[in-house]
Amino acid sequence: MIRNAPKNAAVFGIDLGKNVFHIVGTDAQGSVIQRVKFRRDTLLQFFERASPTIVGMEACPGSQWLARRLGAMGHTVRIMPAQFVKPYLKANKSDTLDAEAIAEAVTRPTMRFVPVKTTDQVDIQSLHRIRDQLVRQRTSLINQMRAFCLEYGVAIRQGAGVFKLDLPRVLADEENDLTPAIRRLLTDMFEDLRHLEARIKTITVEIEALVARDDVARRLTTIPGIGPLGASALLAAVGDGRQFRRARDLAAWLGLTPREHSTGGKQKLLGISKRGNTYVRRLLIHGARSCIIHLDRSRHRLGEWLDALQKRKHINKVTVALANKMARMAWVIITRPGALYERRDPALG
Repeated sequence: MIRNAPKNAAVFGIDLGKNVFHIVGTDAQGSVIQRVKFRRDTLLQFFERASPTIVGMEACPGSQWLARRLGAMGHTVRIMPAQFVKPYLKANKSDTLDAEAIAEAVTRPTMRFVPVKTTDQVDIQSLHRIRDQLVRQRTSLINQMRAFCLEYGVAIRQGAGVFKLDLPRVLADEENDLTPAIRRLLTDMFEDLRHLEARIKTITVEIEALVARDDVARRLTTIPGIGPLGASALLAAVGDGRQFRRARDLAAWLGLTPREHSTGGKQKLLGISKRGNTYVRRLLIHGARSCIIHLDRSRHRLGEWLDALQKRKHINKVTVALANKMARMAWVIITRPGALYERRDPALG
């Protein structure tokens, strides 16, 4: 008899770890019928022997890979946000109790699940994460160099573009108070900055090439304020968008709708909830801000709406409202083949 052979469970809940995985199996009534744990090299062997069933797990690093592998074996895999599993944890916390809570939570009809991502989606998300990290490093490096210069009475204009123009002139100026040691240090840091710029450019070009080959991504870029970065980040985050019933659900998932705190029949709406994918939301808001400044409102259907909204709302609220509208339009384009944003022809006369 095989030790720890899988029983005929209706649901398996997995508490994921780096090397050790705890599994709890429950029957159709929700009663626990099996508790086992495996190391990473034997986990898949257990599910290869198990009959196809529902497998639940929390969203965390490694969950997408395991979901794809178990899905290929015929299991129905459902990934849940960890905060939605927490209410089902009883008594004290342990890995086995976590797996039991997952097995119970995955059967709830109102539970929200995280879609299983394809390897292409994970690849694009990885490119965006690395690019975002490099941009933060670039900003940190520029701020540090600027602070070093201020210590010697040299002020450099704000902005990454003008900083790269001003610093070489500062280093070449022999009449300022920079010492030879700090000049050498700033020269080395400036080389680091150029290296970061080159890496950011390489990744950006790679992302733009991926967008150029994808039909949905190209159609997303027809929306004002959404470029190659925003289009690819949206597709990597939401996939085919079928997990959202309507466009508003996507905007709410991105945290672009008001946070509600209503009770006693009195509705109270607060600021935007800032839920979901922080990176995608930031790209949409930056795109909306650029759109408000540069959009030719006589050539787009959004023009009249923006003009009317700006007369009665603060510019920051207008920016978020436009980002919300961009997210809704993106959902339509993602879920409807061939859909495009069509701008209005310029007025004649």
